[in-house]
Amino acid sequence: MIAAAPGGPKAGQGELRLRIASALVLAAVVLIATAWGGWPFRIVWVLVAGLVAYEWLSMASRDHAMAAAIGVVLAGLLLGFFPASQPALAGVAAVAAFCGAVLTPLVKGRLSLELCGVAYALAFALIAPALRSLPELGLPIIIWSFAVVWLTDIAAYFTGRRLGGPKLMPSVSPGKTWSGAVGGTIAGTLCGYAVWALTPAAVSVVGPLLVMAGSFAASVFSQMGDLFESALKRRFGAKDSSRLIPGHGGFLDRLDGYWAVLVFAGAVLFLTHIEL
Repeated sequence: MIAAAPGGPKAGQGELRLRIASALVLAAVVLIATAWGGWPFRIVWVLVAGLVAYEWLSMASRDHAMAAAIGVVLAGLLLGFFPASQPALAGVAAVAAFCGAVLTPLVKGRLSLELCGVAYALAFALIAPALRSLPELGLPIIIWSFAVVWLTDIAAYFTGRRLGGPKLMPSVSPGKTWSGAVGGTIAGTLCGYAVWALTPAAVSVVGPLLVMAGSFAASVFSQMGDLFESALKRRFGAKDSSRLIPGHGGFLDRLDGYWAVLVFAGAVLFLTHIEL
C-alpha cells in the first residue's frame, strides 16, 4: 500500500519511485536465484531468514537480534549438509514455525518470544530450499507459490478499494475488508491453477482438483499470515518490522503471507512422503 509522504505530491512521487525500484531489485534477485536453484537459491533464503529473525527480535527485545540473525543463518547453511531428507527438514521446520506462531500471542517472557521468532524465521531457510530441490517439480512449485501470494495480495488490495464493505479484522488491520479477502482468494486460486496448467511436469503428477484446493488453501493461508504479522506489530507498537527495504519497511512486512504458504507447503511435502 502506497501513501503520499508528508512532504506533499513530490515527496509522494519520490516514495513511489523508491518502492518500485526496491521491488524490482528484490524481485530480480529472487527470480534469478529461483531459476538457478541449488546453493544460490538456498543462500538467498537463508539470508532472508536471518534478516527476518533480526527484525522479529528487534521488535520483541532488541537485545539478541544480531545474535539470532547470525544463528539462523548458520543453522540454515549447516542444515543444508544434514543427512536427513529435505521433506523431513521441511516438516520439522513447518511444525516448529506453526507452533511458534500459535504460541506468540500467548507467551509473555522475552526468551519465549525470541524462540518463537527464531522458529518463525527458520521456515524460510529450510522449507523454500526443500521445495526447490524437488526433481522436475521444484521450480514450478516455487513459481506457483509466488504467483498465488502475489495475485492474492494485489487482487485483495484492488477489490477491497473498489467494493469496500465490512472490515475483515478491524482490531488487527483496519484497512482489510471481506470483499478484498474474497477477491484475493479467487484471484490467487485461479492464478495457482493457471501456473499448474502451463507446467507439463506438474500436470502429469497432480490433478486439477487437488491444485485448485491447494491454491485456495494457500491463498487463504497467505492472508492469515498477513493478519498475523499485523497483530505482531500491534503488540510491539511498530508500524513496520524495520526499514531494511527502502520504501517497503522490512522483510517481515513483505514476506508475512509467503511465510504462511511455505509452512503449508512444507507440511504437505512432509505428509506426502516425497522422497528426493
